[in-house]
Amino acid sequence: MAAAESDFRAAARYFAQAVAHDPGDPFLQDSALVAFVSAGQIDRAVKLAEQMQAEGGVTELSRLVGRADLVHRGDWNALLAASPAAEEGLVEVRDDLMGGMIQAWALLGAGRASDALAAFEALAVNPDITPMVNYHLALARALVGDYEGAEALLADQATGAHMLGVTARAQILTLLERRDDAVRMLDDLPGLDAEPQLLDLRTRIQSGKPVGFDVVRTPADGIAQVFLTFASALAASPDPEPLSLIHARLAAWLSPEMGEARLVAAQLLQERQQFDLAEPEFEALRRMGQMRPVAELARIDALSRAERHDEAEKAALALTAAYPDLPQAWIALGDMLRQQEKFAQAVPAYDKALTLLQDGPGQTRWFPLYARGIALERSGQFERAEQDLLAAIEINPDQASLLNYLGYSWIDRNEKLDRGLEMIQKAVELSPGDGYILDSLAWAYFRLGRYDEAVEPMEAAVGTMASDPLVNDHLGDIYWMVGRHREAEIQWRRALSLEPTDSGDVDPDRIRAKLDQGLDAVLAGEKAGDTAGAPHPQQAESTTASE
Repeated sequence: MAAAESDFRAAARYFAQAVAHDPGDPFLQDSALVAFVSAGQIDRAVKLAEQMQAEGGVTELSRLVGRADLVHRGDWNALLAASPAAEEGLVEVRDDLMGGMIQAWALLGAGRASDALAAFEALAVNPDITPMVNYHLALARALVGDYEGAEALLADQATGAHMLGVTARAQILTLLERRDDAVRMLDDLPGLDAEPQLLDLRTRIQSGKPVGFDVVRTPADGIAQVFLTFASALAASPDPEPLSLIHARLAAWLSPEMGEARLVAAQLLQERQQFDLAEPEFEALRRMGQMRPVAELARIDALSRAERHDEAEKAALALTAAYPDLPQAWIALGDMLRQQEKFAQAVPAYDKALTLLQDGPGQTRWFPLYARGIALERSGQFERAEQDLLAAIEINPDQASLLNYLGYSWIDRNEKLDRGLEMIQKAVELSPGDGYILDSLAWAYFRLGRYDEAVEPMEAAVGTMASDPLVNDHLGDIYWMVGRHREAEIQWRRALSLEPTDSGDVDPDRIRAKLDQGLDAVLAGEKAGDTAGAPHPQQAESTTASE
């Protein structure tokens, strides 16, 4: 069950106990290996793999862990001796691509550079895997000083058009005294502005500073890249295989300074909701200065969706500190604060983002304007909020949630009633199945005293949001106003059964008062100032820029 829930630490504990009771069961042993490696407990996995080897119970997974341990120890001759197929010291692997690539790097580790390059070239004959193998061949050539041969391979888009490939080629071009070509190549990359490591490399190249080749420093780094290559390929499937995380973990173990390996491992852990295991990997990236803004934004969003708001806010603060000129970082921080109802604190974050975006295209500005408008309205600054919301609508006039928010805000304030209702009606046309917007339309009719017209959209809202206490409460109010008192009481009791809290949008004491006295008496008391007034209905607002 722990493994099914991706709770790798618990799975490791229980499978270790199971293996202790039945040490010869290969299923239990492999399950323990999966849990150990996934949880980052590589030393325990190595010890178990050694035990399995000693007892003659080797499996594919234990063999993989054993190979990684030989790499970690730098025992190249032992690694070569463990080859699944060898002929006169040269690798001839037909059915084991990973094994062949590991063997080629092991030959380089053993000081047999010519044999290593020949092994890579033999593997590259298969056209289905030529780009993958050629990438590793290029790294090997660069590691032995053949920069011309390495650059020729990486110039092929199929071989080098990824983060590490681009980094390697830029470094190699610089070492070949072709700095202008390196800068030009980087400038031609789409999305360069979102890759601070590449931007920093470009600055160093253009300024004439020394640039070395460090994508791989040792053959062990090369084998780590083999594991990373397979981890990335396996992770690309719609339902990533467990081996994707295992390969990423082994890559990071073999090459702790390889940020890409840690990032892939962290993202795979995050996808499995294992945030406590992912955090040390993200922290390592921050410590190494290899924080990737795009990945951090995805991480912040994932933490938010998992309702780990304190961690999401901390991550957003770290991102703004690391990249203070990145508007998306400030938007993410504003979103985290707004989701925690820290509306006044969210406003300065959106202010900073909009200042950075002031010369940008409108489509980059409408969401932070909308989000700041929400934060301003909720913190009692409606005049500024109205300006932001109108500016956002001018940029994006067909955004249903935006139209709904301003439209209802006007009606709630008893201002611009006709225009506000028109906005909400347009929002319904644009998003007819959105329960929040239907709720707003019905509640707008209610506030305007058009109770009969409010019934149909509110019933539709309840149809899409049956377990929401607020819409059930609203439907009860509308039923009461059209004389359907028994049905109103049913809806109010339904709202109470959904356990609204005092801190939410629904006041349970107010519902109880309506059941005891009727809505007319409650409204009369509120009009006389006995209570704070009617509850504010829900708004169909996007919570983050990613939505």
